Amino acid sequence: MEFPKELKYAKSHEWLRDEDGVVEVGLTDFAQDQLGDIVFVNLPEPGDEVTAGESFADVESVKAVSDVYSPVSGVVEEVNEAVLDAPETVNAQPYDAWLIRVKNVSGEEDLLDADAYEAFCEAGGEA
Repeated sequence: MEFPKELKYAKSHEWLRDEDGVVEVGLTDFAQDQLGDIVFVNLPEPGDEVTAGESFADVESVKAVSDVYSPVSGVVEEVNEAVLDAPETVNAQPYDAWLIRVKNVSGEEDLLDADAYEAFCEAGGEA
């Protein structure tokens, strides 16, 4: 299981990558492993607001439909159309298959670094 050092993580199993003030949000390797094969992704629209700790999307896997929670608050700048067309990329490349890009970001205080997130997952990954 991968835990890239340059990312930040939420206990709800989303990752965050800061790209010059705009953050990419995606599902972690741990999350996609727990979900199984992802077959459908439902994302918000650009311009929608997201709130830290609240659901902004859902993913359907062969096991269940699961909510995806925003690790930060802000405004959706862009959605990853490629993931909508090929949701299985979240399983194959979880750290390249971002779901949304968010601008006007706040609420990053509760995020974990890679070492803390890895320890959280090893302890069972339950918030």
